[in-house]
Amino acid sequence: MEEMKSLQAKRQLGCPYVFHRNGQPIRDFRGAWVTACIEAGLCEVLKDEQGKPVLVKDKKGNEKVVKVPTKIFHDFRRTAIRDMVRSGVSERVAMRISGHKTRSIFDRYNIVSDQDLREAARKKHAYHEKQEAVAETIDKKRGEVILFKQAQNE
Repeated sequence: MEEMKSLQAKRQLGCPYVFHRNGQPIRDFRGAWVTACIEAGLCEVLKDEQGKPVLVKDKKGNEKVVKVPTKIFHDFRRTAIRDMVRSGVSERVAMRISGHKTRSIFDRYNIVSDQDLREAARKKHAYHEKQEAVAETIDKKRGEVILFKQAQNE
C-alpha cells in the first residue's frame, strides 16, 4: 500500500502509463515485476532437486537465497475481471475496461470457480423453493368458491 501511495505522489500528470520511467513506457517490466513481488512477499524460495534452497552470491560476495515470484502479472488481471463480473459489472463493460476485444480471450480470464458453482446451485435451489411456495398457494385456492361481487372488489 505504501508503494502505491509513493507511486501516486511521484506520478507525472498527463502521462498515460502506469509503469514508466520519466514519462516513457517501460519496454520490459519483468525484472521490476520480480523485484516487486519479492519485496511484497509474493514469492517462494527456489529449491534444487534435493529440496535444498538455491544460493547465489551477491555483488559483495555474500550468499543469498534465490526467491521466485508466486504471482504473474496476469493473475491480477484475472482477479480484477472476476471481481468486476461477480460484483455485477456487465461482461461487456468488464471487457472494455480490461481491453479484451474478443469473447474467447475474455472467457479465459473470467474463470468459473467451485464457489461460483456452489452459488449457482444455491440460487437454483432458492428459485425452486419460491416456485413451490407459489404452486402451493395456487393449489390451496383451487376449488374455492368466490362470490362474483367479492371477486370484483379484490
